Amino acid sequence: MLWRQRYGEAGVDGLLKDAPRPGRKKRISPKKIEAIVNATLHTKPKNATHWSTRTMARAKGVSEATVRRIWDSHGLKPHREKTFKLSRDPEFVRKLRDVVGLYMNPPDKALLLCVDEKSQIQALDRTQPALPMRTGHVATRTHDYVRHGTTTLFAALNVLEGTVIGSCKPRHRHQEFLEFLEEIDRKVPRRRDVHIILDNYGTHKHPKVKEWFAARPRYHLHFVPTSASWLNLIERWFAEITRKQIRRGTFRNVSQLIRVILRYLRENNKDPQPFIWTASAASILRKIRHCQEALDAAH
Repeated sequence: MLWRQRYGEAGVDGLLKDAPRPGRKKRISPKKIEAIVNATLHTKPKNATHWSTRTMARAKGVSEATVRRIWDSHGLKPHREKTFKLSRDPEFVRKLRDVVGLYMNPPDKALLLCVDEKSQIQALDRTQPALPMRTGHVATRTHDYVRHGTTTLFAALNVLEGTVIGSCKPRHRHQEFLEFLEEIDRKVPRRRDVHIILDNYGTHKHPKVKEWFAARPRYHLHFVPTSASWLNLIERWFAEITRKQIRRGTFRNVSQLIRVILRYLRENNKDPQPFIWTASAASILRKIRHCQEALDAAH
């Protein structure tokens, strides 16, 4: 009779699959779920800085799997933490709009360069040979290392093209920065204005550096706000070379490290991939305002 009834109500389609069932009744009450969520958000265990699934399960008398499901459904991840820093620059809004405006609407018939230095790159060698990756086993290496010196990478990212002008120098004083500016001046077209985005490192504002720019009016400087180096796209490129070449590299001397860096530069410029900035100044300011409101509420 059941199947005849289904056929009469839904035709052949009613016979192709079973009817939905209510499923097992929930064993965890909404009140218990609310208590676990509130405890996760507003309390800490006595012997730790954050809850784990096991400690929360013991505290609330439920299984670890139950805690995991509740955390997943509410987007809670107590084991993770992010860092942040709000700029206290009194001209933050003006500088933000200036730099983001350059990214979103680059000047016509001019170059846009993001310039900075990645200092103290260490030539690290491991104390024992690394073991290669094998089926079922990740690559391994010793945790201890030997330092063989450092170098500083000066780099200028062409925002529109993705190419990079770069060179390695033993130090990162204003003298080395001036040498790098001369290299930029030799490599960019002579009759083009050049807009340069910089951070507030003292070297970039040294009197000798100011004299150099004053003698070359085609260069226009745009400083990111203090504590906002993330606004400089060259930092994104530095993250790429760190991830792909430096972090897991093994270098027996500084010369070998420099060769690897310069080879990466050449390969980058053969097939450049520009970074596309998509966040408007207004959207960034909204996020910062929300962050400030959260901080004020928490304190």
